[in-house]
Amino acid sequence: MRPIFRVLTVLALALGLTGAAAAGEVKVAVAANFAEPAREIARIFERRTDHQVILSFGSSGQFYAQIANGAPFGVFLSADAARPLEAEAAGLAVRGSRFTYAVGRLVLFSRAPSVVDAEGRVLTTGRFDKLAIADPKTAPYGLAAQQTMQRMGLEAALRPKLVQGASITQTFQFVQSGAAELGFVALSQVADNAGGSRWLVPSRLHAPIVQQAVLLTAAKDNPAARAFLAFLGTPEARAVIRRFGYETP
Repeated sequence: MRPIFRVLTVLALALGLTGAAAAGEVKVAVAANFAEPAREIARIFERRTDHQVILSFGSSGQFYAQIANGAPFGVFLSADAARPLEAEAAGLAVRGSRFTYAVGRLVLFSRAPSVVDAEGRVLTTGRFDKLAIADPKTAPYGLAAQQTMQRMGLEAALRPKLVQGASITQTFQFVQSGAAELGFVALSQVADNAGGSRWLVPSRLHAPIVQQAVLLTAAKDNPAARAFLAFLGTPEARAVIRRFGYETP
């Protein structure tokens, strides 16, 4: 076998691209902010392989609690680095499988075109009734929003106006429905939305939103789970991730 074909064959085996005999299934717990890119990546992965991907979406904190209680997930795509690290330490994840798949950006968004200015000064005016954020205890984007308000010296003033979502998805729904005039959401949620108004929160105002993936112990021998994690690091998957407003390491 010529060298180049040997390399391609090894790569195909590693990614599970070898046909129906290797077909399998992987259940993936996905942080809510990553829902749309995860759906697109899963569709591409399924076309490239015979594996099936079953996606579930929610807050990273809630998923960690479910995984600790035996939920049958094979891969965890968290919105932070802390919970995959905790999973490793607790024996819930395979050591050495953890890696950063995306770095998120926080944005202050309103569906109305004239509410949020490009500097975020609307937060200091108080000319709105409700500000939506995700639960800082379970959602990393909610924690980033809380840190932003703290570093701007506005947390106490804004607290009476807060509407808290259980996840970043619910937070975005509050803004989209008009239940809150504006909210801190993931840039990925509005990356394809040309309407409304927004302020891209400077990274210096909150800790980096480092999103890590990890292979869970229950799926350590699952070829589909390992193949999906490997696919996340391919140029094709990384291009999707960047298109949705994330940075890639």
